Amino acid sequence: MKVMLVNGSPHKHGCTDRALEEVAAELGRQNIDAEIFWIGAKPAAGCMACGRCRQTGACIFDDAVNEFRALAVDADAFVFGAPVHYAHESGSLLSFMDRLFYSNGHAGAPDVLRFKPAAAVVSARRGGTTASLDDIQKFFTISQMPIVSSRYWNMVHGNTAEEVEQDLEGLWTMRQLARNMAWILRSLEAGRAAGIELPEQESPKPTNFIR
Repeated sequence: MKVMLVNGSPHKHGCTDRALEEVAAELGRQNIDAEIFWIGAKPAAGCMACGRCRQTGACIFDDAVNEFRALAVDADAFVFGAPVHYAHESGSLLSFMDRLFYSNGHAGAPDVLRFKPAAAVVSARRGGTTASLDDIQKFFTISQMPIVSSRYWNMVHGNTAEEVEQDLEGLWTMRQLARNMAWILRSLEAGRAAGIELPEQESPKPTNFIR
């Protein structure tokens, strides 16, 4: 089993990465493979709603989004991490997730996200963490992805990775998140072995408010 962790910070080895490293290390102790994917420091374009993904099976911007989606085929679960900027998650991660989830939902098979557990992790100096967690988790709820929690909100605090080291509760929360993720994955594996099928799917029925 494998978990892919997304570092949505422009800093490859900053606070967000330190939190994700704690999750990845505990997943390793739980015999779960973990890989951290950094989206990079370049400005990330947002979704233009051009619809090309319906035709080509990929986002029209051939960047980290398409790279990640190709890798996500082999992942069993995900953790999306981001720093807090002005009380919301970084714009680069938001743009990345907008295009990833939209193109994945419209590009056809394979759906690399649906029914796979996911968790959100954020880092901040002080405030805006819970609002950012809520933003990220909305992507999961619209994509039929079970949300994995810890025993506190999935956040760490500090201005640098070294300061995050002092957030003992934050790092404890990351380790518990990893243990909960491992338990969910083993439970799903046991369910599949027992012959439990995925839920029946009904065709969407979009309804416009304006007629």
